Amino acid sequence: MKLSYNWLKQYINIDLSAEELSPILTDIGLEVEGLDKFQSIKGGLEGIVIGEVKTCHKHANADNLSVTTVDIGTGGFLPIVCGAPNVAAGQKVVVATVGTTLYSDDDSFQIKKAKIRGEASQGMICAEDELGMGESHEGIMVLPENLIPGMKANEYFNVEEDWVFEIGLTPNRADATSHIGSARDLVAGLNRIANEKKHSLSLPSVDNFKVDNTNLDIDVIVEAPEACARYSGITISNIEVKESPDWLKNRLNAIGLRPINNIVDITNYVLHETGQPLHAFDADKIKGKKVVVKKMADKTKFVTLDEEERKLSQNDLMICDTEEGMCIAGVFGGEHSGVTDATKNIFLESAYFDATHIRKTSKLHTLQTDASFRFERGADPNITVYALKRASMLIKEIAGGEISSEIKDVYPEPITDWTVDIIYKNVDRLIGKTIEREIIKDILIDLEIKILEETDEGLKLEIPTYKVDVTREVDIIEEILRIYGYNNIQLDNKIHSSISLRQKPDMEKIQNMISDYLSSQGFAEIMNNSLTKSVFAEANPDLDSEKSVAMLNPLSSDLGVLRQSLLFGGLESISYNQNRRISDQKLYEFGNIYRKKGNSLEGVKNYFEEKHLMMIATGNIFSENWETKPRKADFYFLKGMLEAIITRLGINRKQIKIADGTQKSFSYSLEFTLNNEIIAEVGNLSPAVLKPFDIKKEVFAARINWTVVSKFLPQHNTSYEFVSKFPSVRRDLALVVDKSVSFSQLKESAIKAERKLLTEVGIFDIYEGNKIPEGKKQYALSFVLQDKNKTLNDKTIEKAMRRIQQVLEREMGAVLR
Repeated sequence: MKLSYNWLKQYINIDLSAEELSPILTDIGLEVEGLDKFQSIKGGLEGIVIGEVKTCHKHANADNLSVTTVDIGTGGFLPIVCGAPNVAAGQKVVVATVGTTLYSDDDSFQIKKAKIRGEASQGMICAEDELGMGESHEGIMVLPENLIPGMKANEYFNVEEDWVFEIGLTPNRADATSHIGSARDLVAGLNRIANEKKHSLSLPSVDNFKVDNTNLDIDVIVEAPEACARYSGITISNIEVKESPDWLKNRLNAIGLRPINNIVDITNYVLHETGQPLHAFDADKIKGKKVVVKKMADKTKFVTLDEEERKLSQNDLMICDTEEGMCIAGVFGGEHSGVTDATKNIFLESAYFDATHIRKTSKLHTLQTDASFRFERGADPNITVYALKRASMLIKEIAGGEISSEIKDVYPEPITDWTVDIIYKNVDRLIGKTIEREIIKDILIDLEIKILEETDEGLKLEIPTYKVDVTREVDIIEEILRIYGYNNIQLDNKIHSSISLRQKPDMEKIQNMISDYLSSQGFAEIMNNSLTKSVFAEANPDLDSEKSVAMLNPLSSDLGVLRQSLLFGGLESISYNQNRRISDQKLYEFGNIYRKKGNSLEGVKNYFEEKHLMMIATGNIFSENWETKPRKADFYFLKGMLEAIITRLGINRKQIKIADGTQKSFSYSLEFTLNNEIIAEVGNLSPAVLKPFDIKKEVFAARINWTVVSKFLPQHNTSYEFVSKFPSVRRDLALVVDKSVSFSQLKESAIKAERKLLTEVGIFDIYEGNKIPEGKKQYALSFVLQDKNKTLNDKTIEKAMRRIQQVLEREMGAVLR
């Protein structure tokens, strides 16, 4: 949310600068995230002066250029070449001197000395569009003759400077979504700092509001009181829709709103002044001269101001006439009912809509507007008439016209202030400090919270309806502490803590260990949102989109479901970085994945959640240098990383079975199984998976099911084992097998054949081609044998190798070569 410093000063008498005010706003709960300078004309016309054209003649070498000399009050004349057709001697003009920067939207350029077709030019005579003061470029600006050369242009044009606070407003602060609401907090905060009633809130008066006639009566009917507790409206006739005055445009421009016309600008101004959204309808377009607040049939089509046709939900609240919808209540106007340049009569709306209805409608149609922002948090039901009067008086002042009806105010069940009791002992206990009772009362009075009763033990308070989030004693204590100042609470020198036992194994510690390991290997950790696009699951053959956990009120379509896989977040990161010329990437992420287990949405038992570790790599593993050539990431690199992590976790790799993967997301993959549960997989991602992310390079990915792996972590401490004094023996075999036979199958059979002596099986060559039969391949395998109790003799070694060879021949169809 943006706050204008000049605008705030309309309601509170402050002599502090914007920089001095920033920390005070933050201390009272309105965190200042940024402070920017605003100028009603970009650049503030710095370096631009009023000049007088002394001489003017046509350029000898250019038909469309004139050579002038200009007096800018420095004692000499500047030679300036000008291309405007209306330049003439004797004119008072606007001159940008050498070194001045001129702005055009987001572009800028600096005036420099130049020679144009042989003539010197030391400045620029400006048109209004070149100064950012309009759209016209038909010629230079010609000013009144009584101006003095050398006068600063920003003084003549009265350039306004302002400072704009960017406020990080928390969702519970509905009362501070306006300049008046923020000024109210500032009054309390500044009085607390000064320790006296030095500041007060000054509100615009509406005492002079009066109805001129009742010639344009429009009735109001509320058919959905559960969604609209109060609806106020009034008509104003014979207005003139035109451009807003500079002061109004400056206020809106300062907070980032584009001025449209005087009527719309006034509704926006009052919204940001009071926090009460307003909407102006063209009264002549209201059929039947009735405004009906109701819900329409499901799937009803409605065209909004952005010219987009939307299908309404049966729960969307609409502002209608007797025939059709005119506006999505509290969210967005309709295309055909709003104010245009031809509008002469208007109906002005000021209502109190239910926060839940507005929030659901806003999320459903992905429409986040200034009005919905305030209604979603809870508006003040008792400010609608004040805001209506304030806007009506401004409209009469700026656009003319007459107030042509009494205020229609449908408010069947008025919402009144509520009471909250506070006990001083609870205030002291929660704050951690005893605050003087008079200070507490002063803070509450400055916040316009009325004290109804006072005793030695506490206070009975009346809470105004604009403080929608203050309903309990603890909320009042928070308000007191916010204004008193968190920084004024001294911290105790003691630290109170309790010892708690952590479950073994400590998964957080183990995760940090693996994270440190991956980071040391050059991997970068990423953290993606658990909410993602539903299309990822819909387009992936390995996932069931019906099992996606959908959000009831998604922030956007990009955040509609909980992720079923970490893969897509990783690919989005790869794509994002590649688009910024970062082609070599090694990333990892720990995160949860989610699925539905059944059709019911009730209860945690119907949902499934697992923690996974994903690794993903593309491009080079490390950069080229003088000593080594670059090595590209490949399947074996990521497989090696996966096996290293399994070893680091203390899991016995001999117990793991490796088989070809079944996931269609991979062109080729391997699955790691332990006790019939898949604990990991690694592979080369298929082009079909990469295509939606516009990734053209090979990408390799690995996934460890962290939840499953945690069940197989060793429960005992690592113990030391002496290095055996009896040597190991290596034997090699060259075996010809079918192409379908994998190394892991051979290894598993060999270990099964000789469990006692065989400690390691390795592969050092694979060969296909000359002298190898069709459909066959040759594996060169190494076998390491060792007895920890004695030295192996040749007879024992040959017996063990014969047993291994026989099992491989029988089970794998291997032939010794």
